[in-house]
Amino acid sequence: MSFITSVTRGGEEYTPAFVMEIDQGNCIGCGRCFKVCPREVFDLVEREDVPGLEADEYDDYDDYDDDDDGFSDDTAMVMSLKNAMDCIGCGSCARICPKKCFSHEPQSAAA
Repeated sequence: MSFITSVTRGGEEYTPAFVMEIDQGNCIGCGRCFKVCPREVFDLVEREDVPGLEADEYDDYDDYDDDDDGFSDDTAMVMSLKNAMDCIGCGSCARICPKKCFSHEPQSAAA
């Protein structure tokens, strides 16, 4: 099977891994992935709007809310995929996530 590949500025070939899922049960809604994503792949939504998640299960946010990020601290939030098809496979979201909520996979090249 052949995967989508790209080339760095220096001419090195690499295989990007695209975001597939976010573990919303583990997400603390810090917004870091939202900020670093160059393609607006994510959206911050209220935890109570995500089926299967309860707002009261969310107790780790205070450990990570150490900056004025422009997001309300009054409502439990969680990240969701807004447009996964815009992902370029850079992996910035996974590298910045303090809770390791992302899963990525390379994609098959079109025949």
